[in-house]
Amino acid sequence: MGKLIIVTAASGAGKTTIVKNLLKKFDNLAFSISATTRAPRPGEVNGVDYYFIEKEDFEMKVKNEEFVEWEEIYPGQSSGTLKKEVERLWSEGKHILFDIDVKGAENIKKVYPENSLAIYIKPPSEATLFKRLRNRKTESDEKLKARFERAKMELAYENNFDMIVLNDTLKLAYFESEHIVNSFLKK
Repeated sequence: MGKLIIVTAASGAGKTTIVKNLLKKFDNLAFSISATTRAPRPGEVNGVDYYFIEKEDFEMKVKNEEFVEWEEIYPGQSSGTLKKEVERLWSEGKHILFDIDVKGAENIKKVYPENSLAIYIKPPSEATLFKRLRNRKTESDEKLKARFERAKMELAYENNFDMIVLNDTLKLAYFESEHIVNSFLKK
């Protein structure tokens, strides 16, 4: 079994940006592709960014216990980590890097407590976080409002994880996250 590095944050805090940097810096890391019932955003590719699956198929996989963890993120929209995805990456001899919501991060830590590290990416402020979400321009006003509400809840999870990286200056956040991951992989 390899190690698991779980990167989590409130939506808009920069976790995906930091995960992409970590993948560039560490050859022995592989990205865990989550399954989701939501529609792809512009530029997202099935099997690269997410496994985009129909709600009924997702529910069948839940019933068949095919997920390490899963959650209904928003009404009618679920995401999760497939067991076969974790097994696939470990069979390739890789350590697994997750870009996942706070509840999913907690659940993966519970399943793999001994060989996982959870890093919370902290935004400089709630106002900055909301500005980042607004500037994405990927959602309707209604969906953006729901994302703001969820982000408020996710901000309260900050102290539930092993490490916290402040993403105020991206270059410093890259450096700190690289250092944390490097130290963990050397253990």
